[in-house]
Amino acid sequence: MVLLRPHGFTLMEMLLVMAIVALVLAVAPPLLSAAMPGLQLKGAARELAAALRQTRSRALTLGGETALELDLQGHRARITGSAQTVPLPEALDITLVTADQELDDDQHGRIRFYPDGTSTGGRITLRHGDSGYEVDVDWLTGRVRLSAAAPP
Repeated sequence: MVLLRPHGFTLMEMLLVMAIVALVLAVAPPLLSAAMPGLQLKGAARELAAALRQTRSRALTLGGETALELDLQGHRARITGSAQTVPLPEALDITLVTADQELDDDQHGRIRFYPDGTSTGGRITLRHGDSGYEVDVDWLTGRVRLSAAAPP
């Protein structure tokens, strides 16, 4: 005689699965939130590099000077002649190094691109804790390069 087990799960099996799911949900958020600042930092650096490349492309296409204006205090950037802004996370420390004539004050400045592709050049550094990224703009070629920043 063969005894067949009815299809389905026992109450013990269901409780065990629910306990494992609850444990995973309790452990996962702190791990994910610890990774968030690093993800925000890298994402912001990429967005800034893309905005600089777009600014250069706009200067080449329109045949006129175009600049990426930075508001370090307000944590945002904007391409001149565009209403679109690039928001930057509040948690980041941002520094701008560019030509003196492009600095309005210690919190506002720009990197300008010319119709031939050249620029005023500069470096925007984004930091969170010990990690950071540098977005460099070569003054001669206007080339935008993103790299990891050296520890402070």
